[in-house]
Amino acid sequence: MKTLAAVSQFFNRTFALWVLVFAVFAYITPETFKPLAGWISPLLGIVMFGMGLTLSVNDFKLVLSHPVDVLIGIVAQFVIMPTVAFILCKVMGLPPDIAIGVILVGCCPGGTASNVMTFLARGDTALSVTITSCTTILAPLVTPGLIWLFAHQWVEIDPVGMFWSICQIVLIPIALGVAVHTVVGSERIKVASTALPLVSVIAIVLIVAAVVSVSQPNIASAGPLVFLVVVLHNGFGLLFGYLVAKICGMNLAKRKCLSIEVGMQNSGLGVALAAVHFAAMPLAALPSAIFSFWHNISGPIIATIYHRWTEPGEKI
Repeated sequence: MKTLAAVSQFFNRTFALWVLVFAVFAYITPETFKPLAGWISPLLGIVMFGMGLTLSVNDFKLVLSHPVDVLIGIVAQFVIMPTVAFILCKVMGLPPDIAIGVILVGCCPGGTASNVMTFLARGDTALSVTITSCTTILAPLVTPGLIWLFAHQWVEIDPVGMFWSICQIVLIPIALGVAVHTVVGSERIKVASTALPLVSVIAIVLIVAAVVSVSQPNIASAGPLVFLVVVLHNGFGLLFGYLVAKICGMNLAKRKCLSIEVGMQNSGLGVALAAVHFAAMPLAALPSAIFSFWHNISGPIIATIYHRWTEPGEKI
């Protein structure tokens, strides 16, 4: 079990590297990974089930004890990233398929990687876990509405269909995971959870490879533009998340948390929604796929910087 835990943690720490390696393989030999395109939603469901396994009732107690902090985080997540995505699309004059993809990832809830990065940054990890959990549970209702609001001018949006897709991909697997956690018990779940990072890494890597293989003919021309937009999107999310927390009078640990929570998205969900609802626009999934790679580079960088930031009198 210790060996499995060590292997799992290794792949979790080197996640961005594996995304890059398999993205390159998928670009060179797209036919190898194209069959995975039909498995994007089930793969993400596995990741969400794993997230549910790690959750318990205690993870939501912060909603009752510090409701204002949690509410600020939820609102910041669902306002900043979609708005920044929309502005970038307009300012940069992005073509419809790429614009849809950028808005998709912007309207998704926070990613679970934000919890790890907040911990490494010495931020408020409990707040991060609570905000991620709440935004993920709210996603079936909020995400389709936001996508319709910001993207309907480019393409027809089916909010009801997206609601059901997110329920199938996110809400139901998480609910099943929480149910298993409750029945089996925390101690036994801790043993199984050692493999969860490895399972999540494999699933997300395969999702990215599937998107790259399908989008391969267009990546050479559109890839640099999409990468630039993703870097800007992620960077503004990190910046504005921090500023909102500061304006709201939060302490440094909470400012770090909100910055990372807002800047890091559940990009796997963006890929899945693009594959299901915008299959006729292959490039729509590309921003989410690149986001999966990039925020696992920017996340450790910002966590390292934040780790050195302290309140007056606080020891490193």
